Amino acid sequence: MDRLRLFLLLVLNIPLLVLLSDRVGFEKTTSWIDAARDAAVAYAIGILASFIVLFSVAVLSFDQPVSEIIGKVALQSVPASIGALLGRSQLNGDADDGDSDEDDPVPTSAYDYTGELFLMALGALFLGLNVAPTEEMILLSYKMTPAHVMAVILISLVLMHCFVYAVSFKGGHEIGDDVPAWHAVIRFTFPGYVIALLVSAYALWTFQRFEDSAFTQMLSTTIVLALPCSIGAASARLIL
Repeated sequence: MDRLRLFLLLVLNIPLLVLLSDRVGFEKTTSWIDAARDAAVAYAIGILASFIVLFSVAVLSFDQPVSEIIGKVALQSVPASIGALLGRSQLNGDADDGDSDEDDPVPTSAYDYTGELFLMALGALFLGLNVAPTEEMILLSYKMTPAHVMAVILISLVLMHCFVYAVSFKGGHEIGDDVPAWHAVIRFTFPGYVIALLVSAYALWTFQRFEDSAFTQMLSTTIVLALPCSIGAASARLIL
């Protein structure tokens, strides 16, 4: 893996964690310093957990070069750190629901729409980083015909919409009686899928999956990865 692309991913993860920790940090944040502290703790947990897990499954060993060990742990620590904060949201996310948001460094209104899109991007990245390195993304894209590609796009859109609006999951959203049914599709489902596509393309680029590939092959691979990414995007809206 290219070191510059890995470094870019690690740097990008820092502001993402800060914004996420303000939303679902380990404790209620009243300043950006508190949010940054929670983000640092989540990153540290991600690094430690990544090292322990990778060593436990024999992906890491002490006879490997230090640079290789650092690279593997650093890469895995990105989704692991996001997962640390997401886990807090699932296990202890209702504790502060009744608290006032007056001291929140980011006003609640900031999350009305752009915040929803941000959370969808984060959910897509969380799943995308775990799937993008696998060979299946490339193999599936080679076997797919244009009809398969269109079917995957349709399935992704349907799953995104059903996860949030049609299935009675905890955290799901309901469309008001005075709101047309297409409103949620245009406002959230379509933009969410575009975000999933962009995150998929970035994840594949990070892992150098676009090397020596034609544009149509790159597009097909991106659409394949966008399926789990779209599920991650929709799931983030439910969790957060």
